[in-house]
Amino acid sequence: LTGVAPPAAVELAFDCDPALEARSRLQGFKLSDPSLLQSLATSLPFGPAKKAAAAASSVQTFWRRASSDDLLYMFLTIINAYFAEIPMLQSMRAQDLGTIANMIRKCGPQIFACVNDPDCKAALDCLQACGPTDQVCSYRCIVSYESQLLEDFSLCILQKNNCLGMNAQIPQRPTVEPMASFQGQAMTFELAERIFIGWLGKERWSWRVAAGQNAAYDQFNDQYQIYYRAKAKGVMWYDPVFQVERLDGSRVWRRRHYRVRRGQVPGTFHLSVLDNGVVSKEFWRIVDCTDDLSWALFYYAGAASAAGQSYQGAVLVTPDG
Repeated sequence: LTGVAPPAAVELAFDCDPALEARSRLQGFKLSDPSLLQSLATSLPFGPAKKAAAAASSVQTFWRRASSDDLLYMFLTIINAYFAEIPMLQSMRAQDLGTIANMIRKCGPQIFACVNDPDCKAALDCLQACGPTDQVCSYRCIVSYESQLLEDFSLCILQKNNCLGMNAQIPQRPTVEPMASFQGQAMTFELAERIFIGWLGKERWSWRVAAGQNAAYDQFNDQYQIYYRAKAKGVMWYDPVFQVERLDGSRVWRRRHYRVRRGQVPGTFHLSVLDNGVVSKEFWRIVDCTDDLSWALFYYAGAASAAGQSYQGAVLVTPDG
């Protein structure tokens, strides 16, 4: 089509003929060998060139990682930037001076404390370097540098005051049904809770993650799931314990503490957690489990509403990972 079709607003080619790759552009911004004028334009804080450069960086990162989630986000990023707004991809960054002034007015002490602490400032710099919708990059920054100061910063700006005006919702699609029976019996909440509790008692954990679908949250080196009952009827606790590789190459263990409530249908559960200052709410389903508990499959969809992030994933769990 070279020389025949008119130039398109968006043309992308990866890992193919060099002539096609050379045509890759976003709204006139060339992805390969940008002109001097384009390079200068991207140094400005706002404008179409800056927008195109950010979108191009995200698109190329998503392509290189080559997971199904990343390829989906690659296309959604392009659509959101140039064709139609997608609420789940709205940037978590301040877009004008009024927003910045509001953040300082409401959370000045937390901002001052964070930017004057080397680790907390490193976390902010790391997050700023990530693509606006790159949850894999963002969460790796958070788990690498998490601290009380970073939690206070996020709690004030995002969770308490919602300075960026975000309102992400839990994804409703795809529709994933919970398993209908277990060990020859119709599924009940009690049976479903037994599945979650799994091997706890015989082991120090309920389950270990053997494989995960979401690259941001399900694919750490070592992942343990610990489910146990709370004092209140119909309520459980869930503590995931996982080892992360920090950006400096060191490894550290992290732990979260979820509240678990029964859903409307046996085999479904509502989970909530305060993760580094931001509340995440998730809807989990037990998709399948063998009668002998040799493996189970759990699916979830969630949202950190004040952070503007929606997500979903699935984990295959076994007694030994």
